[in-house]
Amino acid sequence: MKMYYITLNNPDEAKVISYELLEKRLAVCTNWFPMSCAYRWQGEIKQEPEVVLIVKTKDGLRDAIEKVIFQHIKYTNYIAELNINSVNDGFLSWLDAEVTNL
Repeated sequence: MKMYYITLNNPDEAKVISYELLEKRLAVCTNWFPMSCAYRWQGEIKQEPEVVLIVKTKDGLRDAIEKVIFQHIKYTNYIAELNINSVNDGFLSWLDAEVTNL
């Protein structure tokens, strides 16, 4: 199992991307939530709101997931692939039944 931590500009982007990933069977579940972001940019510290999208999926789908993301956004964002060491059996069964194998 893999999880992706993805930063986006707003909840509408997260919703559209989430629904497309689910419709294409690239994810079993997604979550998104607003948060604040502070970062360095061109020598200055900036702060602004952003949305984090979490995607729960199978291994080997990163390219397909990124393709969906970049159909909806054109800016540089953060996409981190997280290795999951342990997940309950019921969730894994659901994941295996719902997510495609490429």
